[in-house]
Amino acid sequence: MDANLQAYSLVLHKDADPTTGGVAICGFTTAGMVGVMAASHIIKQLGLKQLGTVMHKDFPAVALIHDEVPKHPVRVYQGDGVGVFTSELQFGKETDVMFATTVLEWFTKGGFDRLIIIDGLVRPEKELTQGALFGVGSTPASRATLKRLDIEPIQQGIVAGITGFLLGEGDRLGVDVVALLSEASPMYPDARAAAIAVEAVSDLTGLEIPLGPLLENAREIEDSVRDIIENSGPMLPAPERNNVHDVDPSFG
Repeated sequence: MDANLQAYSLVLHKDADPTTGGVAICGFTTAGMVGVMAASHIIKQLGLKQLGTVMHKDFPAVALIHDEVPKHPVRVYQGDGVGVFTSELQFGKETDVMFATTVLEWFTKGGFDRLIIIDGLVRPEKELTQGALFGVGSTPASRATLKRLDIEPIQQGIVAGITGFLLGEGDRLGVDVVALLSEASPMYPDARAAAIAVEAVSDLTGLEIPLGPLLENAREIEDSVRDIIENSGPMLPAPERNNVHDVDPSFG
């Protein structure tokens, strides 16, 4: 890793051992909240323990309450052969490189073998119960694995943000990095898109990650969206074609 790149401080809990090995997973609050929903589900289902917190003086002074316990928004969790890095707040794009560099430092110190990034791919026209999954691998081996699992590769395009930087660094450094990009609606937290990505994580790693709670959450969200659509008034007319900007494929 480039010594000139700055990372945020990872503050470990007392007596925490950062060396885990195995697979590292990260998910952030980006498109459709796919990454953070998937990461939170994996943490809960695998019973991972919080190992530390990522801190910086410019982060907002907030605590998120989980089951009565206050927590900083950016955290790392680890268990036997698996670790998860997640943020439940969305930060500005100017922080992307520092966050990605922090992930790489955590990955290196943890002795992990590969990194899986879960992210959303915005599709405004996405149907409620349907969505595709795409994959990008930084090494020939990871690309072969994606092909074997019938995860559709991205042949041409741009992957932006933290995910894009980590993929580029994976290629540069020879690190096994896989990005799972699940089609998501930008209009609501897309739990179904997160479930599709988590299922792919199970296929990639052999980890048994039950999907039941996440799928139930997806059904509840979809029912609420249907109610809103059915009770809403007439839709506004579609914008003129020359006012619409196609971005395909571009991921944030």
